Amino acid sequence: MRAGAIRAGQDGERCDLCAAGVPNDHRHLLDESRDSVLCLCRACALLFDRDAAARGHYRLIPQRRLRVVDLDRDGSDPRALGIPVGLAFIVPGDDGEVRARYPSPMGATHWDLEPVAWRRLVARAPVLAGLTPRVEALLANTARNRREFWIVPIDDCYRLVAVVRREWTGLSGGIRVWPAVDDFFAALPDRSRRGSPLGRGG
Repeated sequence: MRAGAIRAGQDGERCDLCAAGVPNDHRHLLDESRDSVLCLCRACALLFDRDAAARGHYRLIPQRRLRVVDLDRDGSDPRALGIPVGLAFIVPGDDGEVRARYPSPMGATHWDLEPVAWRRLVARAPVLAGLTPRVEALLANTARNRREFWIVPIDDCYRLVAVVRREWTGLSGGIRVWPAVDDFFAALPDRSRRGSPLGRGG
């Protein structure tokens, strides 16, 4: 499965490694060589929970979800922090560079985030320095007067991309997309307490 094509536990879905059936709340694995996200059954997830099993090729996507209150309370214009759109996610790499993307009707769209902008974000919220490279992201929601910033696993970001693609209509998004986005973010506090993947439908 390519990154950005997260499936949400459809009936009959199988583990991408062993072909066993997977539950709706299954874990995911990043295949670094292909930059793709794989679905895992519980047995394979337990195997890859140990770094040695990955052999430098795979990374088990974590389950941490944490509200970044330092940015929530910061009154700065998000555009001044380098975030030009209302929904965006930023993923750090091993080399210190960051990848910035935003959900769109066409999928996850890239934009160039200046390194100084990322350093500015980390200075305002030092917890961001501890993001696990490639598999955790800063997810920002500043659309329609919202102000939420979360540390989330990257599969959450691609679920949000899927929500936007599924619900978007017309030029401005239509009447369904923003309530669906609100539902997505409303589910994050409970998921952060339970430490479980988001379920069916994003």
